[in-house]
Amino acid sequence: MQNVNVVVITGNLTRDPELRHTEAGTPVCNMGVAVNGRRKNAHEEWVDKPNYFDVTVWGARGESCAEHLAKGRPVAVEGRLDWREYTKDDEKRQRVEIVANSVQFLGKPKDTDEEAGATDSHDEDRQPAAVGAGSEEEDIPF
Repeated sequence: MQNVNVVVITGNLTRDPELRHTEAGTPVCNMGVAVNGRRKNAHEEWVDKPNYFDVTVWGARGESCAEHLAKGRPVAVEGRLDWREYTKDDEKRQRVEIVANSVQFLGKPKDTDEEAGATDSHDEDRQPAAVGAGSEEEDIPF
């Protein structure tokens, strides 16, 4: 039996993406994504319960995320969970993050006409962009 390690989330960026490069020059982008779940509280009322995920995007996809995304922007991420262990301040720590295979940009782009002062914005005319395993950026076919 083959193991499966696939995760798909949609949520909003909790901070601006941070782009850096490895010593070998490979781009790597780190982002935080908040995903709201709903649950009933002690009074049987529905309340939002946020979950926070660290996402790592490698290569050209990471560069594209850093260029086009900003805090608050909604995204859909498909990837795998990656567990690692490291030492910080002489203390052993563990971390689970999502290593993205693809990131779909949802909502308005970082630099829109509305932000530049225009009042006539047509979101329905705008297609979300996807950054996937086989391409830089593609339009979604729906």
